Amino acid sequence: MPLGDPQGGLFEYTVEGIPESIFASSVPVGDLDISIRFYTDVLHLELLGRTDSEAYLRRGQCRIILRTSQDAGIDTGIYFGVDSPFNTRRRLIDEDVEFVREPVHTPFGTCTSFLDPDGNILHAIDSGAEFRM
Repeated sequence: MPLGDPQGGLFEYTVEGIPESIFASSVPVGDLDISIRFYTDVLHLELLGRTDSEAYLRRGQCRIILRTSQDAGIDTGIYFGVDSPFNTRRRLIDEDVEFVREPVHTPFGTCTSFLDPDGNILHAIDSGAEFRM
């Protein structure tokens, strides 16, 4: 229920204030320096800046915040959009990245899953696929 205008007028909401994208995702990591090397050298994200406990990375519209945490080693729920999960898998295997799921078809497209140095599960999905049940 809209609260209305603080000046006493009526205000009809349309799409103002509704989320339209995911701006950034965070990943819990144990060793920030090791994780920065993985995300920059292997996944080719650009390091924008860092503090003692966080690092800010970006590639295109993909923004990741690495945060030191005792909770590393989770399924992050992060799905990187890629041109081909098969190409991503082949490339990352050459970088000695461990995969936890072979490419499989999902309603959002073909997807594969791999681990970062902290054992966090990351996913790569075909960004050009159409949704299909």
